[in-house]
Amino acid sequence: MPLGPEALQAVWLTLQLATLTTIVLLLVATPLAWWLSQTESWWKGPVGAFVTLPLVLPPSVLGFYLLVAMGPAGPLGQFTQGMGWGLLSFTFTGLVMGSVVFSMPFAVQPLQHAFESMGRRPMEVAATLRASPVDAFFTVALPQARTGLLTAAILSFAHTVGEFGVVLMIGGNIPGKTRVVSTQIYGHVEAMEYAQAHWLAGGMVLFSFVVLLCLGLLKNRGTRVMP
Repeated sequence: MPLGPEALQAVWLTLQLATLTTIVLLLVATPLAWWLSQTESWWKGPVGAFVTLPLVLPPSVLGFYLLVAMGPAGPLGQFTQGMGWGLLSFTFTGLVMGSVVFSMPFAVQPLQHAFESMGRRPMEVAATLRASPVDAFFTVALPQARTGLLTAAILSFAHTVGEFGVVLMIGGNIPGKTRVVSTQIYGHVEAMEYAQAHWLAGGMVLFSFVVLLCLGLLKNRGTRVMP
């Protein structure tokens, strides 16, 4: 049975959500990972633990508190209403914000590890050549951390595609607005439409396998290029 219009719409919305979330995550996680890899501040421990929190929190718990924060009585909800933007809960923008929070460790950790593996010597050499910290970061640190950057992008995209609890809690299951592949599968199973669920679930299995294969190839390539 081919995918119907609703399923294709959910696939398209999922790809949009994963792409936008990955872009935002790389912009936010890259400087954060750099700071965590370089700082000796006391704040490194608490900030690192806060970033990693989504790995151990049940998605429903994280989704609940994000929903409360986005609600009319929450700080974020009051801010967006005061700015005339309305509430972010049960909107695509709210899904993006929730996905960024939920997938943050999958972007920060590979980048932090890549920056730490690089050591301080390359930046010290760049400094002796009179490169500014910003120039050295973009011309030395980022190129050397490219494997970590690719890993962060792949993991962030894949993790967002597979989200369920946070997405369902924040966005519900609104067709064409917040219904993504995971919630579409959930809807098919609830309606006992197992044939349609099989098509989407099988696609998710294949996608997950390809992601793991790509990560394995990246790891092997990174190992070969190391001196």
